[in-house]
Amino acid sequence: AVYMARESKFQAELILDLKDLFPGCIVLKNDANYIQGIPDLLILYQDMWAALECKRSLFERYRPNQEYYLDIMDDMSFASMICPENREAVLYELQQSFSIRRPARFSKR
Repeated sequence: AVYMARESKFQAELILDLKDLFPGCIVLKNDANYIQGIPDLLILYQDMWAALECKRSLFERYRPNQEYYLDIMDDMSFASMICPENREAVLYELQQSFSIRRPARFSKR
C-alpha cells in the first residue's frame, strides 16, 4: 500500500509539473487493464504527444509488456520510464522532443 501511495503521489505531482511545463497540454491516465503494459500517462501537446511510465524508483521492475510499449511508442514519438531519480533528465528530454518542430507542410496542388 505504501508503494502504491508513493507512486500515485509522484504521478500526481508529475501531472501538475507537465501542465506547468507545457501550457495547454492534455494529460491522460491510461488504463493498464485495457492494454497490459501500456504506459501510465499520455501527454498531448500542440501537434505532438509523449507517453510516460511512472515508477517509484530506477530499480523497480517492469511488468509484462511495459518495455515493449515504451520501445514502440518511443519510435513513434517520445516515450520513457520516469521516476524520482531520473525525473529532471526525462523532463529535459521531453522538452527537447516537444521543441523540435516539424517543417511546414505545403499542399501539393
